[in-house]
Amino acid sequence: MEMTTILHSSLTNPPFTAHLYPSKFPRSFSTPFRLRTSLSFSPSLPPKSFPTNCSVSDDTTSSANVATVDLSIALKKKATDVSADLRGTSIFLVGMNNSVKSSLGMLLADLFRYYYFDSDALVSEAAGGESAAISLKESDEKGFRESETEVLKQLSSMGRLVVCAGDGAVQNSTNLALLRHGISIWIDVPLDMVAKGIIGNKSLLLSSEIAISGSYSEVLSQLMALYEDMRRGYATADATVSLQKVAYQLGYEDMDAVTTEDITMEVLKEIERLTRVKKMMEAAARPLDDAKLIYSLYHTFQYDRCI
Repeated sequence: MEMTTILHSSLTNPPFTAHLYPSKFPRSFSTPFRLRTSLSFSPSLPPKSFPTNCSVSDDTTSSANVATVDLSIALKKKATDVSADLRGTSIFLVGMNNSVKSSLGMLLADLFRYYYFDSDALVSEAAGGESAAISLKESDEKGFRESETEVLKQLSSMGRLVVCAGDGAVQNSTNLALLRHGISIWIDVPLDMVAKGIIGNKSLLLSSEIAISGSYSEVLSQLMALYEDMRRGYATADATVSLQKVAYQLGYEDMDAVTTEDITMEVLKEIERLTRVKKMMEAAARPLDDAKLIYSLYHTFQYDRCI
């Protein structure tokens, strides 16, 4: 199937509109091709019932629910503020494939009312399915990488997208250049969390060099080697958001306590910072452009007088 046809079909016929995730990151990899047309909030599942005399537990639950709602409102407000300067610029999320990155991508798409795409899923669909894509990668590595580049080329030519980019996006200069058409953010997740996710979901391996079979320690060892190869490419992103750093800033001892909303807020802050810097650079360059125009007009006038 032609890549342009796949993208057009996904944009015009989205299967459904996803809701914001509640508190924890889902443990499975997300479904691709989702259009965000509305922003809605999914309340957390109700807690287990307690005896009526357990007022402390009720108060704690109530406080937690209020905090979740407050953060959701803050995210919506921050996204609205950022959108004005973002002006439809696409967002590319790079980093090791994991559920944290994909959940974040879909939530961002909800907030900005963008389309969400997973580049690996598009490569799979173009190849005829996940199994066909894996076979293509094993039999024709060059053809597989060319498919990755073609996907990025199509996506980078469009606006209002949130793209979870596969590892192929940072493996050559051509792909890295295509990411410059939008804002790229490295979502840095600890490798032990990535390894656990891979053990539970083999589809995360499509664009990686990790063996499908293996124990946790073997997968982690291979991930460490792959990370060293990819780190330089990841580091070219416009900004980096580290899950470990977010947990530290929020005072969490366990990184599993970091919610999708928590890390999304950090990403929104980075996007806001980047758009402000760009706006300042454009403003600073404007007087220089005006001066060049005046200088050019002056010399044109002088030339005309001489004639």
